[in-house]
Amino acid sequence: MSRLAAGVVLVTACEPSLDADDPQAPVGEDVGMTATAFLSVSLDPPLVLVSLREGSRMDDLLAEQPLWGVSVLSESQRHIAGRFAMKGRISDRLLFEDIPYTRGETSGAPLIGGALSTLECRTEQTVTAGDHTLVIGRVLSAALPSADGGPLMYFKGKYRQLG
Repeated sequence: MSRLAAGVVLVTACEPSLDADDPQAPVGEDVGMTATAFLSVSLDPPLVLVSLREGSRMDDLLAEQPLWGVSVLSESQRHIAGRFAMKGRISDRLLFEDIPYTRGETSGAPLIGGALSTLECRTEQTVTAGDHTLVIGRVLSAALPSADGGPLMYFKGKYRQLG
């Protein structure tokens, strides 16, 4: 499968508050994950799919938090993709620290500044497939924050640019 070129996205979500009934309770941590298994499923209704490794932090979070975001990374955002793909990485809070982002109005998820496009989604369905969970999400909002540059691609185990 390493010879199948894929676009690179950052999937993000915000953990729910530790106590939803207490407005003073601390909000949960932002979580992010680099993904290359992401695709459009349907235009009507607008649905997308992301494949998550079963038992990963994002898989566990999206099992309890149905709202999430996607930032389609540009070729200049290779460092962001690499940062959120590291194994044994530091806390997600630190990973977001110096990256410009806005918070999705609907999902509350971080949406990366300078991304080619951003989506806010709500989980519609999950399907277990081998050692992965396929998460199908309804697109609630979409934006085009940047028209500069081309997409970041992943091919033969490396991040690449078109052309």
